[in-house]
Amino acid sequence: MLFLFKYVDDLIGKGFEWYVILELMYYASAANVSMALPLSILLSSIMTFGTLGENYELVAIKSAGVSLQKAMTPLLVLIMVIAFSSFMFSDYILPKANLKFGSLLWDITNKKLSFLIKPGVFNNSIPGYSIRVNRKGDDGVSLYGVMIYDHTSSNGIAKIIIAKEGTMSSNDQYLFLKLKNGVRYEESSGRNTFSNPRQELTRMRFAETDQKFDISSFKMNRTNEQDFRNNTAMLNLKGLRKKQDSLVKDLDSINKFATSSISSYYKQYNYTKGYTKIKVPPTIIKGDLLKIMPKEQRLSTAQAALDIATTIMQAASGRTTDYEDKVRSIIKVELEFQRKFTLAASCLLLFFIGAPLGAIIRKGGLGLPVVMAIVFFLLYHIIATVSEKSATTGSLRSFFGMWLAIFILSPLGAFLTYKATVDSALFDIDYFKQLFINIFRKKNKKKLSDE
Repeated sequence: MLFLFKYVDDLIGKGFEWYVILELMYYASAANVSMALPLSILLSSIMTFGTLGENYELVAIKSAGVSLQKAMTPLLVLIMVIAFSSFMFSDYILPKANLKFGSLLWDITNKKLSFLIKPGVFNNSIPGYSIRVNRKGDDGVSLYGVMIYDHTSSNGIAKIIIAKEGTMSSNDQYLFLKLKNGVRYEESSGRNTFSNPRQELTRMRFAETDQKFDISSFKMNRTNEQDFRNNTAMLNLKGLRKKQDSLVKDLDSINKFATSSISSYYKQYNYTKGYTKIKVPPTIIKGDLLKIMPKEQRLSTAQAALDIATTIMQAASGRTTDYEDKVRSIIKVELEFQRKFTLAASCLLLFFIGAPLGAIIRKGGLGLPVVMAIVFFLLYHIIATVSEKSATTGSLRSFFGMWLAIFILSPLGAFLTYKATVDSALFDIDYFKQLFINIFRKKNKKKLSDE
């Protein structure tokens, strides 16, 4: 649904076949694995161990001398296999899916709206032409009351074609209109503005004529996928390393070129014959430098210094923009590189949160487990999104930006595992009520003893 809401404007009214939209959704679903897979593991873990706890099967397992960690071992092996598969998916399948999705979305976005002639409305979809019909036949091919404005002439004066009826046909390249019983009007300016200022109007009647219009731009043309291959989201680990190395080299070359080009402005060139370099005394203040020069040279010297300073500022501004673009590209590559590993790590983390959490709450089904799964997944997703945005802007290092959510929630997973192992009533209301009553009684006893 999020995909449809996001790209609905690019899909409606362009006459796509159903399989094109289905193909686009299929490729887009690969990008949702990074959110769907960790959430599904979290929810399934809570539901599985919640059902075991609700049916007292965990009690039977523990009474047989099997600890919770040992009972979790088979599922842990399965989760590790899923985590490794998710890493392979991120490194091999996801870049190819993003490549196909990006190229197909580009073609869909750049395709024009499907050519459609509506009765009583001028259609300006074909460049240089405006077409209007009074009525269309029931067969969808016959046209009545056809009017065509042709704006393709170089003099800027439109040609007008009016026909009583006609038929329409088309192929992938052209639209053909066979018009009958009509008039063609052509207006041209005078040959000489002074001798013949009047305009010339030509009227030609016809019994039948053919008009051909190029509608190739309304057809979706598939571009070469190799044109999008260098995009960061469409590279595997090997490609990301190569792109990062090339970006770092480009960044170094920008720094070296900027240093050499700007430093050349600060060199002193002695072109005057007999000129001797005079060292400015250290006692001279910067604002008083002009005072030691002859009066007739002060204005030209100040103007030359101002021109050089302006040139340096413009050059530095351009280099700064280029430098910032390269730095942002490097950050994106580093984030995408770490993303290949965080998906597998998030699967393991959310399993160690969901499994003990299900054992603690002892509720199966789709009630409380869904609520708990959404709460913890939102907590993980919010932290991950904020840290990634901070890394994108440069506030955090790329490594910490992608791994911060895992670092923060890992102690929570260890804490929940410990609580489930010792059969702690973490979410038992009676337990917290009794704990509050005991604290209140201790305070009252202390007040009575003080009195």
